[in-house]
Amino acid sequence: MQDSSALQAAATRARRRAMDFVELGKPRVVLMVLITTGVGFYLGSQGMPAYLRLLPTLIGTALAAAGTLALNQYLERDLDAKMRRTCMRPLPDGRVHATDALVFGAVVTCAGLAYLAVAVNLLSALVTALTTVSYLFVYTPLKRKTPLCSIVGAIPGALPPVTGWTAARGDIGIEAGILFAILFLWQLPHSLAIARLYRDDYARAGFKLLPIVEPDAKSTGRQIVTNCFALLVVGLLPTLVGLTGPIYFIAAFAFGATFLGYGIAFAYSRTAPSARQLLFASLLYLPALLAVMALDKIPYSVLP
Repeated sequence: MQDSSALQAAATRARRRAMDFVELGKPRVVLMVLITTGVGFYLGSQGMPAYLRLLPTLIGTALAAAGTLALNQYLERDLDAKMRRTCMRPLPDGRVHATDALVFGAVVTCAGLAYLAVAVNLLSALVTALTTVSYLFVYTPLKRKTPLCSIVGAIPGALPPVTGWTAARGDIGIEAGILFAILFLWQLPHSLAIARLYRDDYARAGFKLLPIVEPDAKSTGRQIVTNCFALLVVGLLPTLVGLTGPIYFIAAFAFGATFLGYGIAFAYSRTAPSARQLLFASLLYLPALLAVMALDKIPYSVLP
């Protein structure tokens, strides 16, 4: 009986330990990365998508993304400990040792990049490596130095659909650039809304985000409206280059105009409730746009 209880206790500890490492990889963020990567792959496929190549693309991307997010938590473990929303993460809470997180993140990231290079193609691995490097070694340290970090941080966040496109096509075309631009512009109002909601928490960690540097949020409002308007325009380009049909064009205009409306509402009031509404709108806008984009894809792009 004692042996059975000891085995059960050991199994429970092992499960909790495994879940702590899963938490380091931020599965919900990884899922979003995989969705945008998959859409990029589907849009980049000519004719019937090569699903046998899609699976290794998603596996390699998931590993690289999870490892990168774990390494980010390793780099920011002391800062996470100062914020209420992150202090219970595995590293600041002491459930995972810093060295273990570093090794885990490095091994999983390298495994993902190597798998992409071998099982998919070198270009998709290089795009993913750029995502990792820019996120860890450019965006992460800039958060404590300048409000421009939000612009820099939008770059790695916009690269996953490019990974998917290059995995399907083996090259980077204008369509991949448009997908990148859509994700890039979407992230700015999305991330600034989050920064406004949690600005006191971020301030405790010493982050130099725009809503912290300029507490009246006027500049934040201008940035949000500017980027929402640019997103409305850029979001129409897939139809204009022959990647999608007219249904997408109409939907993209409607979605973009609605998102812009929430951005204007925030710029007018600059309150936490309006920031929360903008954040919610951003979480609806992107998957809706990508879904319609995939459903209204023209089978053969007019561009080579």
